[in-house]
Amino acid sequence: MTDATPRSLLVLGGTSEIGLATARRLIARRCRTVWLAGRPSPALAAAAESLRVLGAEVHTVPFDALDTDTHEERLGKIFAEGPVDMVLLAFGLLGDQARDESDPVAAVRVAQTNYTGAVSAGLVCAGALQAQGHGSLVVLSSVAGERARRADFIYGSSKAGLDVFAQGLGDALHGTGARVMVVRPGVVRSRRTDGRRLDARLADAHQRDARRRGSRRAGAGLTDARLSTTPEAVATAIELGLRRRSETVWVPGALRVVMTAVRHVPRPLFRLLPV
Repeated sequence: MTDATPRSLLVLGGTSEIGLATARRLIARRCRTVWLAGRPSPALAAAAESLRVLGAEVHTVPFDALDTDTHEERLGKIFAEGPVDMVLLAFGLLGDQARDESDPVAAVRVAQTNYTGAVSAGLVCAGALQAQGHGSLVVLSSVAGERARRADFIYGSSKAGLDVFAQGLGDALHGTGARVMVVRPGVVRSRRTDGRRLDARLADAHQRDARRRGSRRAGAGLTDARLSTTPEAVATAIELGLRRRSETVWVPGALRVVMTAVRHVPRPLFRLLPV
């Protein structure tokens, strides 16, 4: 086994569209065993069956990101059955920014799922990968974590914390045989985001604000639909990143350049941009 051709895969967030797209792609590349970890539900069972018909041995595992007291026991049982070549940390909540600002309990749920739950599960899996002497932990971060935006700063802040955690964990694992790869997608067009409508709203907001502020070029980077992506495109980028032994993967790749510029925009100007 090499990082480029994992034979066994654990998806944390077993109904994640990106997780399932990645599993399908890796099964086509000779991945033979898949564990889908998530809350027991018809959707999880259906996801497992959709992968079995592709020829993989698929198991479902009860897993709740918020129930951190159970992570070590439940995830440890998977590794006790045999080596896991790749773990994909794919769970998370987008939340609803407008609602969550006025509902601290809902905001905390987003933060605990995306950060606290990921820290717990990530450390359990990283320790197991290190103990077996090989394997990749692939962490789905987000471009939203690169800079606070008025439109999604609760979600973005949780992803920013996750991103820094994953980078540090990768440094801690350096030289152990285990490794971490951080994946930073842009807006993912999927059932969860209802991407086509989201892209339309972004485009409309950009046009309105550009006319009002004369900022068409300055705000184009983050609202350009060409910088959005799909679960399948993220899966392709993950596979390529594994082959290249990348530490960070941007999807699409142009976001790396865009966000380098965005990070240096002064805050008073950034507040005026349609992002």
